[in-house]
Amino acid sequence: MKRDVFNPGNVKPALPLSHAVRAESLVFISGQLPFGKNGQFPEGFESQLRQVFINFSAALASAGSSMEAVVKTTCFLKDMNDFSELNRIYGEYFKEAPPARSTIEVARLPNDALVEIEAVAMKL
Repeated sequence: MKRDVFNPGNVKPALPLSHAVRAESLVFISGQLPFGKNGQFPEGFESQLRQVFINFSAALASAGSSMEAVVKTTCFLKDMNDFSELNRIYGEYFKEAPPARSTIEVARLPNDALVEIEAVAMKL
């Protein structure tokens, strides 16, 4: 089976992972954290979630996919009290036929992020 690795801007991550891996017609997106261009996280849940979607979209595009082709996501929340805010903002990005989704509260995320999202998508 052919497997290709993609990273937005062809920048290799500092960690031993790839942002996106395409295997045949599927694209697997590693958990995306809210790192901004300055390498820092924005303040607050909404800002972090929106940055995650920016990073998420870039990872998808690098592998020849898009938000419309996402079939499954897993959302990791630091605090399940942010679940309704996740749903509100998530609905802005997945308006029609949203993907299957799991949402899990976790004890801690890397760099104390408030949210992380991973996904499986189809290649366009």
